[in-house]
Amino acid sequence: MQNNGKDQSPLEENVNFANQDQTFRGDPDCPICHGSGYIRLDVPLGHPQFGKIQLCTCRASQARQDVYDKLYALSHLNELSRMTFENFEPHGRVGLYPEEAKSIEMAYYQAQVFSENRQGWLFFQGGYGCGKTHLAAAIANFAVQIGVPTLFVTVPDLLDNLRFALSEVENSFEAQFNEVRQIDLLILDDLGTQNATPWAQEKLFQIINYRYINRLPTVITTNMRLDQIEGRIRSRLIDPELVTKVVINAPDYRRPTDTLGIHEFSSFPKLQRCTFAEFDLRKNEGLSAEQVRSLEEAFHAARKFAEQPSGWIIFNGPSGSGKTHLAAAIHNYRRDMGYPSRYVDVTEMLGALRATFNPSSAETLDERFEDIRRSPFLILDDLGGHMASPWANEKLYQIINFRYLSELPTVVTLGKLREELEERLLTRIEDRRLCQIFPLIVPSYTSVERKTEKHTRTRKKNS
Repeated sequence: MQNNGKDQSPLEENVNFANQDQTFRGDPDCPICHGSGYIRLDVPLGHPQFGKIQLCTCRASQARQDVYDKLYALSHLNELSRMTFENFEPHGRVGLYPEEAKSIEMAYYQAQVFSENRQGWLFFQGGYGCGKTHLAAAIANFAVQIGVPTLFVTVPDLLDNLRFALSEVENSFEAQFNEVRQIDLLILDDLGTQNATPWAQEKLFQIINYRYINRLPTVITTNMRLDQIEGRIRSRLIDPELVTKVVINAPDYRRPTDTLGIHEFSSFPKLQRCTFAEFDLRKNEGLSAEQVRSLEEAFHAARKFAEQPSGWIIFNGPSGSGKTHLAAAIHNYRRDMGYPSRYVDVTEMLGALRATFNPSSAETLDERFEDIRRSPFLILDDLGGHMASPWANEKLYQIINFRYLSELPTVVTLGKLREELEERLLTRIEDRRLCQIFPLIVPSYTSVERKTEKHTRTRKKNS
């Protein structure tokens, strides 16, 4: 058998060994190959096909099917056969915000376009359960149906398979490694969840780099940020000439949600009446000019932030000073305008995160934690009011540091700024390049109400 020095596809490898495998036979009544299953083309010396054998038409379709069946089994697509374009909801579930639904629609459209032309790379980014694996599997199922050799595999499984191949017969690893690199369509699911040993990272880079250099159609999904992905791989994924990047900004479809798209641990239902129209600037309570000014400044800043969020806004003051009302008013405004917003009480949030440790929990800690941390708009109410255990402080730091580095719009309310927070949290919250801080130097609404009621009762009694 002649070898032109190039790597061979799985189908070509089957052809090469056709004369060695007695089961690889064609139709005994075939007038072309007379049952051998392969032929040599009648071409002159020097022709590129001179001396090479090819599968006869009577056997070629079955050989292709054998290859596809092997790849289909390796991809476990039989387990994902239900994930098709037909049963994907392109507008998302009920209760999504318009921006969330729009991101799903765009991902669905890009997946369909790619499945039809299979040009370049398609790169899906999104949190747990947002639909990226369904779309990747739909592309794979579509490609297999039209006869395109396709490999769909999660990155950890791929690396496990390659490690196993190392212990198998000689050349098993090399054959499988080349098959992955050269397959017509490769779909890598869950990039970033693999055990990042030097060996695994190097093999993964070699696969991705080979396909990058040769511009082979590839689909990759991840729930990681780009800056969390190994640098050499990241540099390939940000090439706009090859890669179409699609960010799916939607919550986990497996998680229960009400029609407002907020989670069960949110205290927002109690705060629906907290709007900007209902906020009391307390001008008739005898407050000092400085106290009234602090309320007015915070109120106007809150309205502006709700309309055009940029960076962070911090409200600090005593209990009952109005900071939670302003935070809830921002959330109300964003929701009414159709924008995503996540409102969480910090103590309740930490309790919900702890609840995921229960074996009966429908969610994992990572799923719930990432949903909060990556929320496009997050309100953290009563920061500092939680029990300051090392675990709680670490989780809060991870949330705040991620949003600080990513500059995601965030609203924070807390009592005394310096007395209630760790130094590493303070350095983020007090960074004036990102954060606006508005102290509410007013007494509690409730204390003023009690004094007024007491004064009224005394006056009535004396009269």
